Amino acid sequence: MKSKFGMIILFSILLLSLFLTACSSKETDSKGEKDGVTTVKFWHSQTNKGLDAMNAVIKAFEESHPDIKIDATYVANQGEGQNEKLLAAVAGGNAPDVAYFDRFEIGSWAAQGSLEDLSSMAEEAGINRENFYPFAWDEASYDGKLYGLPITTDSRLVFFNIDQFEEVGLDPDNPPKTITELEEAAEKLTIKKGNRFERIGFIPWYGQGWLYTWGWSFGGDFYDEETGKVTANDPKVVEALQWEADFAKKYDVEDIAGFTDSQGSEAMDPFITGQISMKVSGPFDVPNIKKFKPDLNYGVFPVPTPTGEDHTTWSGGWSVVMPKGAKNKEAGFEFMEFFASEEGQKIFSEIIGDFAAIDSVNEELGYKDDPILGEFVKILPNAHHRPVIKEGSLYWNELSDAVENATRGKGTPKELLDKVTEKVNKALDS
Repeated sequence: MKSKFGMIILFSILLLSLFLTACSSKETDSKGEKDGVTTVKFWHSQTNKGLDAMNAVIKAFEESHPDIKIDATYVANQGEGQNEKLLAAVAGGNAPDVAYFDRFEIGSWAAQGSLEDLSSMAEEAGINRENFYPFAWDEASYDGKLYGLPITTDSRLVFFNIDQFEEVGLDPDNPPKTITELEEAAEKLTIKKGNRFERIGFIPWYGQGWLYTWGWSFGGDFYDEETGKVTANDPKVVEALQWEADFAKKYDVEDIAGFTDSQGSEAMDPFITGQISMKVSGPFDVPNIKKFKPDLNYGVFPVPTPTGEDHTTWSGGWSVVMPKGAKNKEAGFEFMEFFASEEGQKIFSEIIGDFAAIDSVNEELGYKDDPILGEFVKILPNAHHRPVIKEGSLYWNELSDAVENATRGKGTPKELLDKVTEKVNKALDS
């Protein structure tokens, strides 16, 4: 009798469990919709001020979109080829709906089919290239299709120590415009005893002095859009690398390496300590100077060119993307649209301190009026972006190796860049 009664109780519990499960499945479907509210899964890598900025954007979005909730998750090591967790989530069918993503990675991810094509959604929403800096939109596109909405950007200029300029008789109101003037200023500013630099005027490849920086300043191109091939051995890029190799030989690359290897970062940055007079860098260095050397008397000027004209820069930045397999595309894109709008970028940029990818936002936030930051914003219309290709990281690494080898006399610039071109194009074709 007890056994029969126990069986009845057990059967009743089982029925109740099935009923509750059925009810639950009605409340929350496979897309994360519950009680009329859709949950959008969002991955990002922000901490500190960046996290505050991200939370502010999410709060503003949810207030204006009560039917959508953003489930934000911090995922470390995103960007610059370090997206293993996101890649694994896409492969496993558990991708978030939206991710904060380095634009530099878009080409390789789009090529391997790991991002959703946003073209039609953007067109329906009236979002187009004219909404952003052109280079930012182009960097978020691959093979004629849009895969990301630009959020932030930056640029590169030469920082210089005004007091040291005046000390050696250089006019800080008329900084170098040509490569020759840059060389002359570097020589005057350099103090070297034996093989040791007490102060070095300039190192072309230091800081943000990548080959992209100099190749474009010399008038070269790194990619042919029509053929889809990289052109590292463009004559002007070869000329730029030859200039760097000559500079290394003049000042002895081993002595320069001894100097750079002994330097630190943040408070021990050699520009902050006065051990290097000029260096190529971006607006991201300004907060460090304000924090560690607020009384540093410095300025910035465009990266010199051989002619002293046609000054340019290059820019990177971040975007929001929709990983392949996102379950809430419509709601996810609504969040992306808000984040990339003037309102969303203003909220984010004002807190994090990065430039927005929309010119009007940078103007509204006063970046253009700042004597230093304004110069970085001013040159953005002339900015290049790195080639949007599936082998972007390989290209970057090969160019870096070419600079290392050329400055150390391990091959001529032409030979080295021919090899880079051949290797990357072979990878693109495979």
